[in-house]
Amino acid sequence: MAETGNIRNIVLLGHGGSGKTSLAEAILHKTGATNRLGSVDEGSTISDYYDEEKEHQHSIQSSILHAEHAGKLINIIDTPGYPDFIGPAIKAIPAAETAVIVISAAAGIETNTRKLFQLAKEANLPRLIVINKIDAENVDLPELIKNIQETFGTQCRCANLPTADKASVIDCVENDTGDSPVMDVAQAHTDLIESVIEADDALMESYLGGEEISAERIAAVFVEALKTGTLIPIVFTNSRKEIGVTELLDIIARYTPSPLEAKPAELKDGDTSTELKPDPAGPLAGLVFRIGFDPRSNMKYSTIRIFSGTLKPDTNLLRNQEKKAIRPGHILRSQGGENKEIDAGIAGDIITLAKVDELKTGDIIHDGKVSGKLEQPAVPEPMYSLAIEPATRGDEQKIGGALEKLCEEDPCFKISRDMQTKELVASGLGDLHLRVMLEKMDKRFKLSVTTKEPKIPYRETITAKAEGHYRHKKQTGGAGQFGEVYLRVEPAERNSDPPLQFSWDIFGASIPGQYEPAVHKGINEVMQNGVVAGFPMQDISVSVYDGKHHPVDSKEVAFRAAGREAFADGVTKAKPVLLEPIVNIEVTVPAENVGDITGDLASKRGRVLGQEMLAGNFIVIKAQVPLAEVAQYNSQLKSVTGGRGSYSMTLSHYEPVPPNVQQQIIAQYAKKKDSE
Repeated sequence: MAETGNIRNIVLLGHGGSGKTSLAEAILHKTGATNRLGSVDEGSTISDYYDEEKEHQHSIQSSILHAEHAGKLINIIDTPGYPDFIGPAIKAIPAAETAVIVISAAAGIETNTRKLFQLAKEANLPRLIVINKIDAENVDLPELIKNIQETFGTQCRCANLPTADKASVIDCVENDTGDSPVMDVAQAHTDLIESVIEADDALMESYLGGEEISAERIAAVFVEALKTGTLIPIVFTNSRKEIGVTELLDIIARYTPSPLEAKPAELKDGDTSTELKPDPAGPLAGLVFRIGFDPRSNMKYSTIRIFSGTLKPDTNLLRNQEKKAIRPGHILRSQGGENKEIDAGIAGDIITLAKVDELKTGDIIHDGKVSGKLEQPAVPEPMYSLAIEPATRGDEQKIGGALEKLCEEDPCFKISRDMQTKELVASGLGDLHLRVMLEKMDKRFKLSVTTKEPKIPYRETITAKAEGHYRHKKQTGGAGQFGEVYLRVEPAERNSDPPLQFSWDIFGASIPGQYEPAVHKGINEVMQNGVVAGFPMQDISVSVYDGKHHPVDSKEVAFRAAGREAFADGVTKAKPVLLEPIVNIEVTVPAENVGDITGDLASKRGRVLGQEMLAGNFIVIKAQVPLAEVAQYNSQLKSVTGGRGSYSMTLSHYEPVPPNVQQQIIAQYAKKKDSE
């Protein structure tokens, strides 16, 4: 078992197709962890072991690997790169000490590269940039380095450079001679050293004083430079031919921080925070950052980064604030889909537990000696939705269990039952995301579904004051039913909570107080089902102020009916309108597409609120637009930007639907009601 100081935890981040999985495969092969070099194209990599990953030829879930190099245990988290699968990548960031940002030399800086680099920066992770696929045709490496420095900062410095034939790389840390077509090696060495010594004032003084700085002193400060961000090394690789891979491993082993050198994780409990020192003898604390299910047996695996203490098979494990102890059982070390038992997991290490059903992504595990929460980067809210129905009758319950497992695996895949439309709705980050998740369900659980666009969750409200009245009288021999209600309705504040502001303003005993709950219940029935087009109502204030009762015939059922009909009468007179959900949307596009996108958003009844320029000639457009107009925006954006655009949406508020749109929705509702 490696000691904490000899562990290196890295997370591979970058856009899909940049070669993260191929790089991980080359690392495993170079270090002897595997005896053959797997290929993404052939579906033979250790990392992509799910059928869907082999079929689509890209990662869908994060994968845990490990290798040994120069006496160090290197834990590698290989993450998905396509925007639709960003959730597992984001969840992996807190588990590593170093983010390795992989950029394809051919494709350059892509959408997800920017996003994940920024998230790693916000998490205070040291970053290292790998320019992969250096043998690709028509590659302009000097231009790419310039773009990287413009986008991510001038602290991005070349730690090595490719030779003219791109068959090897030249070290620029300890070496200031050599010939590279990319840039002058001596200049690269000087730039790198100057970025390193910025992290140490004494070293900076010595350097400015003309003193020769030894390689040992540079090495001693290198980790600090990475931690403080004065240096982001750039290295070059060709993972398929395993060029530059050993040199990358040398940098990881020698210069990236161990758990002992990294900034300790902190648990926050209210106003207090506890530093989790990476001490195997300390209190146990760890983070569950990945949940996966074996594609064959459906056995659940929970992967944990241990920040403090030691986890053994007989440890009494607690989850979050719960008091019930969990027995972890076997402690495993993962190599893709294979798991090997180890004696224990110590501070700084990444381990896996099998069949511990209680654990969920984001959970804090501990031994009861610490408490609190760990700050974690937020994942995007899934806004691309499809209504789903089982293809085979009777599969409803099985589908529920299968979907629950898929939600555990991917934090950006959500399932909800829309109480308003009664539809089962699957939500994700895009069309590809949902398609793959439903493919998974079909292949793993032999359950197929049909899909359709979900209904938009409109609301109804009123815009004026009005009176409502209803007398319920029923006589069918014997005891009858009688109840009469007078009430007033008026608009409440927008987005009121609760949606109905109810007051019982009966003076005297015109309606005995015992019937108040029945009247309230009748009113709530209308609130749930609306009067305009069958949608729930909100932002309404109602005052029940008068009525009549009968000492023999008045019953709860009579006042429930009277309350329902009196409220419907008042609402109908109070100028009812439909409200539609308005979303905040941020669209990131190349500068040349800005005019097309802003024009399109305007045609969708959107309001552009502003623009923000990003490095690399990208622009973020911020707007508010009705959800109905952008519910399926993904494919349209891909078409306009050639797949280079991305967007995120969050619910902002509800506002009245334009009269012409309202008439269309009411007509559809009336047609549906008639057919029923």
